[in-house]
Amino acid sequence: MGESKQGLVEMTKGIMGQNENPITQFQTKFKELETGFKTWLAKQSMGVEAAVVTATSAVQGAAIGAFMGTLSSDVNSVLPTPPPNAALNPQAMASLQQAQALAGGPLVQARNFAVMTGVNAGITCVMKRIRGKEDVQSSMVAAFGSGAMFSLVSGMGGPNPAANVVTSGLFFALVQGGLFKIGEKFSKPPVEDVLYNKTRGMLSSLGLQNYEKNFKKGLLTDNTLPLLTDSALRDVRIPPGPRLIILDRIQRDPALKETRGAYR
Repeated sequence: MGESKQGLVEMTKGIMGQNENPITQFQTKFKELETGFKTWLAKQSMGVEAAVVTATSAVQGAAIGAFMGTLSSDVNSVLPTPPPNAALNPQAMASLQQAQALAGGPLVQARNFAVMTGVNAGITCVMKRIRGKEDVQSSMVAAFGSGAMFSLVSGMGGPNPAANVVTSGLFFALVQGGLFKIGEKFSKPPVEDVLYNKTRGMLSSLGLQNYEKNFKKGLLTDNTLPLLTDSALRDVRIPPGPRLIILDRIQRDPALKETRGAYR
């Protein structure tokens, strides 16, 4: 009997597996491969990890750059070509080089994106291994290297290549640092959320989570829970029924009841 039951379970699993969405199966397999790859990579030396990360990121960047290059026409074909012996002033030549560097077709953009993403990822990997964390300093160092290498391979810049390498690197670093700080700011939960942990938990357990906004509008934080009265809840426009439920929960909560007594 037990064996037949086990066989039925296995057969059911097999049927369910056959009926599973192919896209879901592919996503599951891809996730398993990605997790396995990251686990293997974390066990390698810093040099191996940096090389692999740089190569894979460069390939991804090249694909993105090639795609971007196909969306816009190759502006190089319409850019003016100076005569062989023409004497252009350095500023005009710099402007022409910048336009050529930024307006290339799929191959040029693939090269540019491959360099930027590959160098950035490789330096970030090394910095993370050395410093044990990924912060704004590491991000800016990686961006500086990315900008410097982009300047070198694209030929973009003025008559002084060395100065332009430094300038491009600094520009990339400042932009990346600013974006890192902005992302860091928006990724942090609002300060007010920390003040409503108990309140949120209580309302959710009572099925009254929709009234959390009322608590916030009235600045009724976790610290005010033991002090809540019917009039206070009425002031923040919570209906009579939910008010009774909330007050009953507060009265039956030993911790809140004890705190309430201490305030009196």
